[in-house]
Amino acid sequence: MVDLRELWEFRELLYFLVWRDIKVRYKQTVLGALWAVLQPALFMIVFTLIFGRLAHLPSEHVPYPVFVYAGLLPWTFFATAVTTASMSLVNSANLITKIYFPRLIVPLSAVGVGLVDLAVASVLMVGLLVWYRLPITPFILLGPLFMVGVMLAAIGVGALLAALTVTYRDFRYVVPFAIQLWMYATPVVYAASSIPNRWWVPFALNPMTGMTDGFRASVLGRPPAWTLVAVSALTVCISLVVGIAYFQRVERRFVDVV
Repeated sequence: MVDLRELWEFRELLYFLVWRDIKVRYKQTVLGALWAVLQPALFMIVFTLIFGRLAHLPSEHVPYPVFVYAGLLPWTFFATAVTTASMSLVNSANLITKIYFPRLIVPLSAVGVGLVDLAVASVLMVGLLVWYRLPITPFILLGPLFMVGVMLAAIGVGALLAALTVTYRDFRYVVPFAIQLWMYATPVVYAASSIPNRWWVPFALNPMTGMTDGFRASVLGRPPAWTLVAVSALTVCISLVVGIAYFQRVERRFVDVV
């Protein structure tokens, strides 16, 4: 089990690692934190041209740029957090080998940096809603809850991959490729309602399916597909437990192999 009291005692180290990574990421850049908006914005433009204009994918009766950006927002946070967390232990080898602290703080800090990028990128989401004059409904209050689910999924998957990457360095090449494939298995550019019935269960078992679709629904002012959300929430919990359990089982070897 996770020692929450020990994690709390080292909270200042967690804050320091998050702040350090933020400064390193945006140091000597022209746009600074605006890069957090630029990436999903460019994807939004490309996906709108390809899937919205050329493929004419349905967007649930809302402008496709808003539709796809509402899916990109949670996905970009998840993908960035997991990718960064997977390499976090290897990149922090000097720190791990010198002092003791709960090793779980390292992948947690990677997720924390992703939260900062998410907050910046959310500004464009608000701008799109205003630009297209879409109504703000009470369902938007559910948005942060779905983002908590995305964060928990990122922690679980990120911790698992961070531990695996320490032992098997091949994962540094596998993770980016797997994340790209994972996006197309998640309703980012298409609606979850368009998934054929025979594929519904495999898609629902993807923890990001229900969280992404639920967040999009809350932003666009419609009730989420609660069955889909419930199944994905269960897989989020499973991924969190499995990821942290494996991380704790092998963390004693990190100093020797990192």
